[in-house]
Amino acid sequence: MAKDDLLNRPLTPWLSGGGAEGDIVLASRIRLARNLASLPFPNRASSTELARVWESVKASLPDLNAGGGGYTALAMADLTALERYILVEKHIVSPRLAREPEQRGLLVDADASVSIMVNEEDHVRIQCLRPGLDLASGLKGANEIDDLLEARQDMAFLAEIGYLTACPTNVGTGLRASVMLHLPALVMTKQIDRVIQAVMQLGLAVRGLYGEGSDAAGNIFQISNQLTLGLSEGEMVGNLDGVVRQVVEHERNARKMMQDSAETELKDRIWRSFGVMRYAHTLGGVECLSMLSQIRLGIDLGIIEGLPDVLFNELMVATRPAFLQKLAGTVKLNQEERRRVRADLVREIFNREV
Repeated sequence: MAKDDLLNRPLTPWLSGGGAEGDIVLASRIRLARNLASLPFPNRASSTELARVWESVKASLPDLNAGGGGYTALAMADLTALERYILVEKHIVSPRLAREPEQRGLLVDADASVSIMVNEEDHVRIQCLRPGLDLASGLKGANEIDDLLEARQDMAFLAEIGYLTACPTNVGTGLRASVMLHLPALVMTKQIDRVIQAVMQLGLAVRGLYGEGSDAAGNIFQISNQLTLGLSEGEMVGNLDGVVRQVVEHERNARKMMQDSAETELKDRIWRSFGVMRYAHTLGGVECLSMLSQIRLGIDLGIIEGLPDVLFNELMVATRPAFLQKLAGTVKLNQEERRRVRADLVREIFNREV
């Protein structure tokens, strides 16, 4: 994807809705961690060695594009801080890669469904994103990219253990699979803590919208595997898929229970949020995500008609701080100004759709 499209469009195809269980599962992600055997890992590498990693991985660009991938190479140091954090808000790169741009890079394909971070915690992190619940296809895509890179590079690997990584929690397969879910009914019916505890007892991690250390703004949760050793990639992905399907079922039951027992209260909350989003002149970030969540629930339950469900995904990105700052141009926004720009944008988009 061209740099300008990547930075200017809030929606990327994998976040444009659809896919299996797409009313609850927003997206699936597979990430593989790899390191070049010939060079120290990033936390011990010199600037010169990191530059060698970036040049070495970037040399794979013709191979990646041979199949029509349309990959672009971006050196993180060539992007402004604002541009780097827009990529974080779009889930293309991690906050760590944005914070430490020197000798770091990104290879991203034409629709931003595949991104390869270079010199993040590991030399190479391959990330495949898919709409809805589709871990199997993400794993297939990530393994194809891995094969292409390994045809050129000798990766750090021990037959007894598997792939060696900077953090011990990734050793073995180097696989981290995660699913992004919208769970408003479980939150509203106060069942979410019980569900999270049950998921964690199965050896999985539950995090917020932007992964480790983030909260569950907008009732969005990420569930991912923790074990990377002792199971095959297929078994890890299969286990996560099974647990996610159970969580989806719980969310569906909670939605039905609310419709059956508290329909008036539910409609009132949803339409109040709709009214605020159409007419408010200031909006905080968390407040905005919370109301967007209510509106997405209203769309999914057929309470609000005529609005596309992808509106939630678009505004989930477009109302984040870096994206709003880009919209404002060269004027540096303070918190109050950001609240006004956010409300202006939301009103404009709602008036476009209603």
